[in-house]
Amino acid sequence: MRDLYPDTFYARSLTEIRARPALSGVEEADCVIVGGGLAGLTTALELARGGKRVAVLEAQAVGWGASGRNGGIVSPAFACGGEAIEARVGREAARALHRLTIEGVERLRATIADLGITGADPVAGLLNLRRFDKADDLHAYAAEFANDFGYEFTYLNREAIRARLATDRYYHGLSDPRAFHIHPLNYLRAVAAEVERLGGVIYESSPATATALRGAVKEIRTAKGMLRAQDVVFATGGYTGPLVPRLNRAVLPIATYMMISEPAPDLIASAIKTTEAVLDDRRASDYYRVVDGGKRLLWGGRITTRAASAEGVARELRREMVGVFPQLADLKTEQSWSGLMGYARHLMPQIGQMQQGVWHATAFGGHGLNTTAIAGKVLAEAMLGQSDRIKMFTPFGLTWAGGPFGLAAAQLTYWKLQAQDWWRER
Repeated sequence: MRDLYPDTFYARSLTEIRARPALSGVEEADCVIVGGGLAGLTTALELARGGKRVAVLEAQAVGWGASGRNGGIVSPAFACGGEAIEARVGREAARALHRLTIEGVERLRATIADLGITGADPVAGLLNLRRFDKADDLHAYAAEFANDFGYEFTYLNREAIRARLATDRYYHGLSDPRAFHIHPLNYLRAVAAEVERLGGVIYESSPATATALRGAVKEIRTAKGMLRAQDVVFATGGYTGPLVPRLNRAVLPIATYMMISEPAPDLIASAIKTTEAVLDDRRASDYYRVVDGGKRLLWGGRITTRAASAEGVARELRREMVGVFPQLADLKTEQSWSGLMGYARHLMPQIGQMQQGVWHATAFGGHGLNTTAIAGKVLAEAMLGQSDRIKMFTPFGLTWAGGPFGLAAAQLTYWKLQAQDWWRER
């Protein structure tokens, strides 16, 4: 089963490796979900809990894409800045959206507890750190979250940061004790097992090849079979292909990169004295955390709009790591990998209904696991007639992402952000 996944630390440390069959023949369900990542599986779970017969089609294996090989950080956030959200939807609607991200954190935590997902290995805490000397806006941000949402951050000065991290790189920070980090692939596989326990069916190695979406009964074809259902959900993220052109035009596939160190607990502990995840607040940020019981360091960052060598980008990540922690210069990189995230032009998730019985949940790049999970909940509520919270995402629709011009613009924007980060720090 591990051979079905890209070679990552997460794939090597799976706690359960049961394979699932490919679709063969003609089957029926109440709902077909295309994509076995976090958004698709959360939607499937909530629909199954609501009594629906669900069938999931996954082109590779559960969690094969970005959902199963990311940084594993669960915190309340959108990739799009709060001011940009408020400018589009107004203050009250923006606050409601931020409440959803907090709800997403708590729902993930509750799912781990309710299903007893020990392999998820949740560890509390996230440090959001700043690499230049300015703190007024951090205090204002913390006060706003406390006043608006009852969500408390703790401000950290340079000395408090140094007590956790042996570096002079950071000046100010916020500690979020309610955020946490997990093994995302083990989490996803446990959610998939719960979907099946509730009567759902998951087909792996079953890429969708054709659709018929006009009638009351929708059809999704694969190489060896077909699924029929009244509802279809497309949750394909950065691996969205030409199957649904409208969706494909609205998503930019952006690659991000990660690396894992060799086992070196004493060396790592000389630099990183906390089990909290760390995220710097640059607009082209890096993030890292100790894993495997403190034996290894997981480090991520960088984006590209074209396929790049994971090994080559890992060298850039190593330069960042040693720039922050010179004492880790001898820490060897054991493994590096990449994955595709889906981004919308407006930098917000795209969650909604394209036509009667055809739904979508995509563009979660940069938002974190909590947002992907709450999207599945909100989408399932709409499909079950339980709420209209999905309307909060109507202003963030399937805007054309620009195709190759959008990818070029995204890369230029990233380079611009890197330059701005460099200038701010100097």
